[in-house]
Amino acid sequence: MVTVYRALRIHAHRTPQEMILSAATNATANASAIMSSGWLSTHVLDTANGVPASGMRVRLYVQDTPAATDFDGPWRLLKEVLTNADGRVDGPLLAGAEMQVGRYRLVFDVVGYFQRMGAVLPDVSFLGQVPLDFGIADATLHYHVPLLVSPWSYATYRGS
Repeated sequence: MVTVYRALRIHAHRTPQEMILSAATNATANASAIMSSGWLSTHVLDTANGVPASGMRVRLYVQDTPAATDFDGPWRLLKEVLTNADGRVDGPLLAGAEMQVGRYRLVFDVVGYFQRMGAVLPDVSFLGQVPLDFGIADATLHYHVPLLVSPWSYATYRGS
């Protein structure tokens, strides 16, 4: 109780606007600290319907023993997320100490998404799970790996 009282007493001289500005400044500083170490993000655009791919399952893997030139070897699941209404994931997939140099794989559940969207697909769909293998060479940079996808095609690039 004493700690709460002291905190209230310390801030009693501040206006509500000053307290809001202080909170916003602290949040920005915290976000900047996380993002200054580099981070990984993704988003998915449904090019068949011209909308963000909301609710698509995305899994992130890391290769435990990456060879210098190939993506063969054991993969370990780091994270599984769903895209939000904007087709993005809420927050970075990797940031801070999690962001390491190495080989990674994003796996997008394309067939599951289009089935939920009511797309008419054959029993054996053309695309199922779409894996994107990529390397992070500098853990201090932002790596953005978007997916543009329809039931019959996909494209990716290193975004910004």
